[in-house]
Amino acid sequence: MTETVTQLATPGWSRLPASYAIPEHPPALAEARQYCARLARAHYENFSVATWFLPRRLRQHFFNLYAYCRISDDLGDEVGDAAAALQLLDQWQAELDACYAGTPRHPVFVALRETVRQFDIPKHEFSDLLIAFRQDQTVTRFETFDDVLAYCRFSANPVGHLVLYVCGYRDAERQQLSDFTCTALQLANFWQDVSVDYGKGRIYLPLEDLRRFGVSEEDIAQTRNTASFCAMMKFQVERAEDWFRKGLPLIGKVDRELAIDLELFSRGGQEILRAIQKQGCAVLGNRPAISKPRQMALVARAALGKILTNFLSADSRRPTRINQDKGWSA
Repeated sequence: MTETVTQLATPGWSRLPASYAIPEHPPALAEARQYCARLARAHYENFSVATWFLPRRLRQHFFNLYAYCRISDDLGDEVGDAAAALQLLDQWQAELDACYAGTPRHPVFVALRETVRQFDIPKHEFSDLLIAFRQDQTVTRFETFDDVLAYCRFSANPVGHLVLYVCGYRDAERQQLSDFTCTALQLANFWQDVSVDYGKGRIYLPLEDLRRFGVSEEDIAQTRNTASFCAMMKFQVERAEDWFRKGLPLIGKVDRELAIDLELFSRGGQEILRAIQKQGCAVLGNRPAISKPRQMALVARAALGKILTNFLSADSRRPTRINQDKGWSA
């Protein structure tokens, strides 16, 4: 792939990995696929774990989706300059437009074009994510919980829609259930990362709830886990748990492979909420995390579920024979 890029003069690109920049000439499809696979495996170890349960024929498409989401997120979150980030996101949008026009240059979009065409994915599912990342540059506080939900509509819910499209589902009912789960995951991440986000200048906790529970922004800044703050976080955790419950029916409305992944991610998000509760909701300066043994237990449970469903599926296809002596079928 050529290393010559036209975007390096734009403020912001130099603060990101060189491979993120848009080359003058597009790579071959095989090279673009490899780029997306490497990015997915390098940036998020749990993503590789999740793909164990996906049909092999879909893995490359999920690598492509992940690569798009990863770079989009980094353009908005890792530059450190709002004006520069907005410029980079505009250039990324232009590449998305070129992808749908059939003339992409960045390896992510060269690979993604194949996914878009095969599954007929609407462009807005990708561009909606960019709306959220642009919003991050200018909006750092949310007055109401409805405002937070509106942000999740763009920052989280499109990801669930993309997964459904690749797995062959495009109906409104499943998308709505997916929205519940994706919003719940986003909320769990917000409640886990209150101090981390504040370090970036952002508060995703609704300001109306801070006032209602008597919590000040200074409490967050000084990492004061007051009784009032912990009571407010308990309320937020219960809210997120409710959204997870709303999304659970989706697991029973998709095929086995996707159902296992959905359960794994849902349980992972619920484990974050349990970790918050275990430390009394005192998350300021003390980011809750799922222990490695617990993570492995979740994966093992999902793996066992896959083994059992595969066995039962295979068993149902075996010819029935009657044991004449004991009178049972096997």
